[in-house]
Amino acid sequence: MSRRAALLAVPTALVLALTACGDETAEGGAAAPTSQACETRAETADAPDEVSTDMSEKPEVPATDAAPPCGLQVSDVVVGDGAEAVQGTAVAVKYVGAFYETGEEFDSSWSRGADETLPVRVGAGQVIPGFEQAITGMQVGGRRMVTIPSELGYGPTGQGPIPGDATLVFVLDLVEVA
Repeated sequence: MSRRAALLAVPTALVLALTACGDETAEGGAAAPTSQACETRAETADAPDEVSTDMSEKPEVPATDAAPPCGLQVSDVVVGDGAEAVQGTAVAVKYVGAFYETGEEFDSSWSRGADETLPVRVGAGQVIPGFEQAITGMQVGGRRMVTIPSELGYGPTGQGPIPGDATLVFVLDLVEVA
């Protein structure tokens, strides 16, 4: 490859990467749920102070005006010290799911009762990829906030109350590993 071709390849790759992160408009021309272009960030980050470390309390997802991350971003709020969730294990998780920009909740195991959990077999594809990736490596007693880009969530079509191309945030509590 010539030097000139190499120099042109870098900006072209950058434009393609940013385009893949998010579209400014949804189908029909309306604003997409996450209207900001995404930002490349580290896969792990410090948890926001607004997310409670009290595992007996339902966590709140803070609203933000920051551009969403282009990839999965994990923030440990509380690091557990129990058994670890690995491929093939059956786990029980408490969760709150919310929209990235507004923090508005769209689903929660907590809303069905403080002891309600979601059973998941890690690696079985029972939940969206970003949710499953976020559980992997957690230890019982841990609380983790994860930001999931659309391509690891419900994609361009969405599902139920989740519109297409939505960036989602989940706060997960790992209750049990079997």
